[in-house]
Amino acid sequence: MQSRTASQSKTIVTDLVLPSETNPINNLFGGELLARMDRAASIAARRHSRRIVVTASVNHVAFNRAIPLGSVVMIEAKVSRAFSSSMEIYMDVWIEDRESGERIKANEAIYTFVAVDDTGRPVKIPELVPETELEKERFDAALRRKQLSLLLAGKMKPADATELKALFD
Repeated sequence: MQSRTASQSKTIVTDLVLPSETNPINNLFGGELLARMDRAASIAARRHSRRIVVTASVNHVAFNRAIPLGSVVMIEAKVSRAFSSSMEIYMDVWIEDRESGERIKANEAIYTFVAVDDTGRPVKIPELVPETELEKERFDAALRRKQLSLLLAGKMKPADATELKALFD
């Protein structure tokens, strides 16, 4: 199976914030943003694996900036690391200023997807080869995040969390 790069999974979803998608203070509902990110991440995961993909977890979401009514929102999703059948997808959410066209980072998120066959069973996926410095940072951190998640779920022994232990040695 031939490895793939993060850029091959890159997905940019661009949309407008409409009145029906906002809360009483005219900012995009968090749940609406989560759904948009889920769709962007699923496309990136599908591009990497070329398989049916399902959301396994929402690992991290940071709502750092409100997204006002009328904003143009861009969600950039890329696979940050591929494991056996699962993939971590890192997303950056940008707001495009209506007048200047300048992009401001509003939020970020990390989701995990699993590639499955037609019966829903996990299937092996290609490895990911990071190219840029940011991709390499996110690739390395993905293993630490996975080990932490497995540790907290009781699916990994602390002694086996080598990447996490290395942070403290």
